[in-house]
Amino acid sequence: MAPPEQFTAANVAALKAKFESAKQGHVFTFYDSLTDSEKEAFFNQLQKIDPARVNKLWEHAQNPPKEPENTVVEPLPESATASILDSKPEDLERWYNLGLDLIGKGEVAVILLAGGQGTRLGSKAPKGAFNIQLSSKKTLFHIQAERILKIQELAAEKAQDKSKAVVPWYVMTSGPTRGPTEKFFKKERLAELSDEDNDARAQGKPYFGLDEKNVTIFEQGVLPCYDFNGKIMLAGKGEVAVAPDGNGGIYKALQDEGVLDDMRRRGIRHVHAYCVDNCLAKVADPVFVGFAADKGVQIATKVVRKRNATESVGLILSKNGRPDVVEYSEIDAATAEAQDPKQPGLLKFRAANIVNHYYSFAYLDGMGDKVNALPPHIAKKKIPYLDVATGEAVTGVTKPNGIKLEQFVFDNFKWLDLAEFACFEVRREEEFSPLKNADAPGAEDCPTTSRQHIKAQGKRWVEAAGATVKNGDAEGLEVSPLTSYGGEGLDSWKDKEITVSSI
Repeated sequence: MAPPEQFTAANVAALKAKFESAKQGHVFTFYDSLTDSEKEAFFNQLQKIDPARVNKLWEHAQNPPKEPENTVVEPLPESATASILDSKPEDLERWYNLGLDLIGKGEVAVILLAGGQGTRLGSKAPKGAFNIQLSSKKTLFHIQAERILKIQELAAEKAQDKSKAVVPWYVMTSGPTRGPTEKFFKKERLAELSDEDNDARAQGKPYFGLDEKNVTIFEQGVLPCYDFNGKIMLAGKGEVAVAPDGNGGIYKALQDEGVLDDMRRRGIRHVHAYCVDNCLAKVADPVFVGFAADKGVQIATKVVRKRNATESVGLILSKNGRPDVVEYSEIDAATAEAQDPKQPGLLKFRAANIVNHYYSFAYLDGMGDKVNALPPHIAKKKIPYLDVATGEAVTGVTKPNGIKLEQFVFDNFKWLDLAEFACFEVRREEEFSPLKNADAPGAEDCPTTSRQHIKAQGKRWVEAAGATVKNGDAEGLEVSPLTSYGGEGLDSWKDKEITVSSI
C-alpha cells in the first residue's frame, strides 16, 4: 500500500476527483460542514479506499462467473491426500522430523486469524481473550502462545543453531479487536473483560512468554458498505460505513501491513494459518508442515472426517479438475450420502473444511494483484447509515437495507492445479474443537465443549503414557502445552497416579 498522503487542499481535491470519476462523489456531500479535525480524519479514511476497486468488487459480486453446466465433483486424487488415521508410521515420523528441522532453521511462521469478537459468547472482547474456565484460567491466546513456545523448544533440541528455532506469530485482527488484542498481549486491563479475567491475565507474562519482537499484531482490511444500487454508504457526515473484508482479506493484509516484507527478511519459507477459535489447533504443526513441504505444494489444508452425510460443513474436493471448497448446501443428498467404493462404510465426500492451511511463502509472496481477484460474497444486512438526501442519521433499521461484501480465504484454491495442492486428514478429537456458541443445555461448539475436549485429550495422553488419572474431575486432565505439545514427553508419569487438575 502506498504511504499516506499529507492532508492538504490539493490532495483533498485530487481524492475528491478520484471518487467523482468513479461516480462515488456523494461521500463528500457534507465535507464542507466538518471541522478541520473531522475533515482530516475523513480524508485519512477515504484515502485507504480505492473507489475503482470498490466498483469492480461490486460488479463482480453482482455478476459472478458462471459455473460450467456439467460440473464434475470428485474426491481429491490419492496423490494429493494423506490421513493421519491410516498413514504409515514411518511417513508420519518423517514428516514430523522434517517439520521440526524446518522450524529449527527458522523457516516456519504462523498466521492467526483473530478478527472476531466473542459477541455470541456474551463478550465484546476479542475471542482469543475468552476464558473457557480451565483450572489454569488460560485463554485461547495463552494456550496457542504456549504451543509455539513448546514447539520452539522441541525444534531447538534438534537444531544445529538453537537460536534459529523461532516461530514468528502474525496475529491478524480487525478494527474492533486490534486495540484490545494489543492490550491483552501486553497484560493491560480490558474494559471488555471481568475483573476476575483481568486479574488472571495480570498473573501471566507479557506476550505469554514469547519474545515481543517475534509477535506482530496487524489488521485485516475493510470494505465499504453498499446500498442496493452499489453506492458507498455513509455512517456519518465524515465517515464511510465499513465492514471487515472477510477471512479472505488475509492475502491483501499480508501485503498492505508489511507482513510479507517481515517474513522475507526473516527467511520464512513455510507458513501455517489457523483460526483463533479452535482450542485444539496444533500451532506450527511439524507433521502438517513437513507433509506439505515434502509434497512441494503451494497450499495444503487440514480436514477432519465429516461426522455424517447431513453435517453442515464445507467439503474439500476436486471440482472440474481443480481443488475447491463446496458448501453443504451446494451438494444434493445422493452425492452427500455416496459411499467410498474403496472403503465401505465411509462417505465418498468426507473431507470437512476447518480453515487450517499451509502456504509456501513463495505462493503468498507471488500473489501480487491476484489479492483483488478473490470473488466477493454478498451479505444483505441491516446497516445504520446517514441519509445523504436529508443529512439525518438513520439508526432504527428494521430490515436489510444494504450489502456487506466479504472474501473467503479458500476461494483461491481453484486457481491451483491439483499437483500444487494437498489435503491432510487429522483426528477431530485431537485437533478440532471450535468455539462458536454460548453455553446452553445441549449446546455444541461452546466454552464447555472446548474445555471438555482439552481435558479429555490430556487424559488420553497421560493414560497412553501409562499414568492413571484420579483427580475427581469427570472431564479429565488439563495438560499444559509447556508440558506436552502433542502427547510427547510424558514418560515420567508412567505407573503414577495423577490427583491434580492440571500438569
